Amino acid sequence: MNARMQSYCWPTSRLGEALVETARHGRLLREVSGRISPPLNIEHNDDDALSNWMRAVLRPMQLEAESAEISYEDIEAALPRVGPGLVRLPESGGSCFLAIIRRNGSSVVVIGPDRQRHRVACSLISAALRENLGEPLRRDIERMMTSVVSNDITERERAALSDAVTREQLGTLPIGGIWRLRLSPAAPFASQLSQAGLFKTLGGLVSIYALQYLLGLTAWWIIGAAVIEGRIDSGWLVAWVLVLVTGLPLQMIATWYQGLFAIGGGGLLKRRLLYGALRLQPEEVRNQGAGQLLGQVIESEAVESLALNAGFASMLAVIELLVAVAILALGAGGWHEVLLFVVWIAVASSMCWGLWTRCFQWTLERLSLTHDLVEKMVGHRTRLVQERIGEWHEDEDLMLEQYVKTSHGMDRRAALMGAILPQGWLILGVVGLAPAFISGTASPGALGVGLGGIILASGALQRMCSGFSAIAGASIAWRQVAQLFHAAARPEVVGSPTFADSFAEPELTQTRIDDHRAPAETILEASHVSFHHQGRDRPVLNGVNLRIASGERILLEGASGSGKSTLAAILSGLRAPESGVVFLSGLDMRTLGTSAWRQRVAMAPQFHENYILTGTMAFNLLMGRNWPPKPEDLIEAEAICSELGLDQLISRMPAGLSQLIGESGWQLSHGERSRLFLARSLLQRSELVIFDESLGTLDSENMFNALRCASQRAKALLVIAHP
Repeated sequence: MNARMQSYCWPTSRLGEALVETARHGRLLREVSGRISPPLNIEHNDDDALSNWMRAVLRPMQLEAESAEISYEDIEAALPRVGPGLVRLPESGGSCFLAIIRRNGSSVVVIGPDRQRHRVACSLISAALRENLGEPLRRDIERMMTSVVSNDITERERAALSDAVTREQLGTLPIGGIWRLRLSPAAPFASQLSQAGLFKTLGGLVSIYALQYLLGLTAWWIIGAAVIEGRIDSGWLVAWVLVLVTGLPLQMIATWYQGLFAIGGGGLLKRRLLYGALRLQPEEVRNQGAGQLLGQVIESEAVESLALNAGFASMLAVIELLVAVAILALGAGGWHEVLLFVVWIAVASSMCWGLWTRCFQWTLERLSLTHDLVEKMVGHRTRLVQERIGEWHEDEDLMLEQYVKTSHGMDRRAALMGAILPQGWLILGVVGLAPAFISGTASPGALGVGLGGIILASGALQRMCSGFSAIAGASIAWRQVAQLFHAAARPEVVGSPTFADSFAEPELTQTRIDDHRAPAETILEASHVSFHHQGRDRPVLNGVNLRIASGERILLEGASGSGKSTLAAILSGLRAPESGVVFLSGLDMRTLGTSAWRQRVAMAPQFHENYILTGTMAFNLLMGRNWPPKPEDLIEAEAICSELGLDQLISRMPAGLSQLIGESGWQLSHGERSRLFLARSLLQRSELVIFDESLGTLDSENMFNALRCASQRAKALLVIAHP
């Protein structure tokens, strides 16, 4: 790396400052109070540890760092898309970091340690990234070329040939050490829209719509003036045609802007709802069935499609209404015509309210049908056995009958409103112009302007009626998914990045299940923990004290409802105790943060609360680790699966660990699922592993293998079971 490039880089000791400056100059962050400590006890080339440190640092600022890998051959093309972000560059004795703000043609703009902006060519950055990677191979290529290639070629041709061979050999090699900065889904949604440039897109769209109406009014004025003057010559016609033709490219641009806003806004909305769904507490989803959850997914799609598409139509209708009011005021009817139009708008509002109430009832019945259908599909076999044949579809028939009745009522009201409002206003508006026309006090031009305003207002009302049903559906759907949207903004215990990343990687212990050696350091300690479920009079936990040390294997027994699973949820960070404290390696959750706590305490929940996700076997095993997995992660996953007796299952799968499993893939038995859940928790490499009644579906041999594997690999183990 040349000296000039090195002067633009931030050392590891100032990585916190580099993050803040990148976020500020990348317009993701305004100010930050306090100084960020540099990453401690982290190797400069440990991407996973650096990523975890960045997450802990950026989370309080409502930012996140997305780790990205670029292939060797695509470095120059991908670098402009990094900003705002960081790129780790190798240097003698360690690494330094380049803070990229944005692209600038074939170059990028970086912020240096001097806090000044500099322009750096992407070719220089790619050369620095490739410098160490291709050097060993380049030496081999030089030796090969010396013995094979003719000595007649020039040094420039030799260098080009060497570079081409190196690119061919290392083309697909992934290059890490690249992080993109972006706003977290928890950030205010308006900030996300602004950062994505969607407000500018919306402003451009409104401007284009306004310009279209201006051109439309100009076309009306040209024709009206020609008619009033009693002659239509070629000049007027040419001007009229030119105005109309100018509107065509504007319509294309408006459609393009509308698509950009719909795609960008829809993507941000989905990301926000997904993030909110992952932030829900167990109690918030425990009592909801599959049908209700599916209904929320369907309504989220309705919010996106209806709100965005109908929103543009409504915005267009509002612009038309404002323009119509201005034209009516300039027409023969004057402000009396405007007052008449306002009264008609009030009538339209009352009709819209009645349609909204019917839409709301229709949506509730539709969601009820979805919930009932899904729940009965899940329990279809039970219904076949337990219910009489003649009673299988009685409830569905009644619900469908009520749904059809409500649909007919809603459709009739929507059709009535769509027919009455525009046509009724045409009649009322013409009646309002009648006095000026009969008295002869108004000029023909004023009458023409007033009539044009009436027609424009009628079109706006027609557009408003067509878009209102969609807007009403979106607003009602929003009530179903608002919980997910607002859950994303809930405050999270983030902890200190210094503490969160100072733990050493847990070593594998070889302690036997029946080992009774003296425990080592304390891993987890609970003191006077109490918890009370909503709707119950007595607390399920009352003053519980517990200490778990390294090397311990603890069996916790108790009757159903005694609070075993509640205690496991508190220890794993899924619930917060109502009173008492829980310490992990001497630190509470506020110090460690929720994310760091759950990384260090892994739990395999009860069978009905654990799931196989539609994806590969490797994804379901390693979902608690960084993704995509490294080769050593896959090797460890295969080893644990072999110890749990899943190696025969994997050998039968055509794609091995890459085999798709789940509802639409390879089907697993209950015992295989249980062992996959156990392997998933062990692969997290946590300080403490909790099995919450996870062994009940295993036979004696597989149970022994599971306990032996967990005892050998877990630093501390807590097994919860019935007596």
